[in-house]
Amino acid sequence: MDTKASVRDPAVAGLFYPDDPEALEGRIRRLMADAVTARESHGFPKALVAPHAGFPYSGPVAASAYAALGAGAERIRRVILMGPSHRVPFRGIATTAAPAYRTPLGLVPVDRAACALIGGLPGVVERDEAHRPEHSLEVHLPFLQVLLHDFELVPLVVGDADPDTVAAVLDRLWGGEETLIVISSDLSHYHDYATAQMLDAETCDAIERGEETMLGPYRACGHQPLAGLLRVARSRGLRPVTLDLRNSGDTAGPRSEVVGYGAWAFHSGAAEPSR
Repeated sequence: MDTKASVRDPAVAGLFYPDDPEALEGRIRRLMADAVTARESHGFPKALVAPHAGFPYSGPVAASAYAALGAGAERIRRVILMGPSHRVPFRGIATTAAPAYRTPLGLVPVDRAACALIGGLPGVVERDEAHRPEHSLEVHLPFLQVLLHDFELVPLVVGDADPDTVAAVLDRLWGGEETLIVISSDLSHYHDYATAQMLDAETCDAIERGEETMLGPYRACGHQPLAGLLRVARSRGLRPVTLDLRNSGDTAGPRSEVVGYGAWAFHSGAAEPSR
C-alpha cells in the first residue's frame, strides 16, 4: 500500500458536471425534483444501477435511480460504488489507497476497513492509477453527497473481471440496510436513435430477467459489474425494477448518434417486472 496516498481529486468537474459547489448542488436538486419516479413502491432498494455520462445527457436518468431511495436515504452509511474502467486497462477490480474522494461539494471518506476486507479476494488489486482519470464513479458522488447524510465510500473500478469475481466482492461487503450498492453503467453507444432503442430494450429485458450472459461491451459499458450484481442478486432473492430507459437523444443530444441510459432498483421480493 502507498503510505503517502493522497485524496483522489476530481477528474471531470467542470466537464461532466459543474465545478462550482452552489451550481452543482442546485443542478442536483433540480434533477431530483424532475426525476421520473416509480409508479409502484417496492420498498427500499438494496442496489441501484445508474448511468455516468455528463449531467446534461444522463443526469435525468441517474436522478430516476436515486429518487428510488426516498426518505430511506437517511439509513445509508456506506456505499459500494462499482464502475467500469474507461482509460486504464487491467485485470480484476481496483481498490484505492486514497483516504477520500474529493468533489466540489467536499470530501467523501473511503471505507478503508472495507477495502482491507476484500483485499485478499481473487482479482482484487490496489491500483490508484485506475481511479485517477475514471469518471464512472466520480459523477455519482455529487448525487450521493446531496442525498445522503454522513457515509463512507467503497470505490471499485472494474477492469477485466468475470461475474463470479464481482459477485464475491459484493457478497463480502453486502451488509444490511446501512449499505447501498450502486453499479455505474451506460448502455449502447453511438447508434442511431431507433437502433439504440431496440438494443437498450433488449438489454433491459435481460436485466429484468437476470440473464447476465446476454450482456456484453456493446450492450453496456459496465456489463462486467452489472453481470456480477445480477448473479449475486439472484442468489439473494433480489429482483430488479426498471425505473427509466432513455438515451441522449431524449435528453440533450442529436438523434443521429446516441448513448443509451437506464436506471434500475433491486429489491428483496419485488414483484414480477412489467413494462
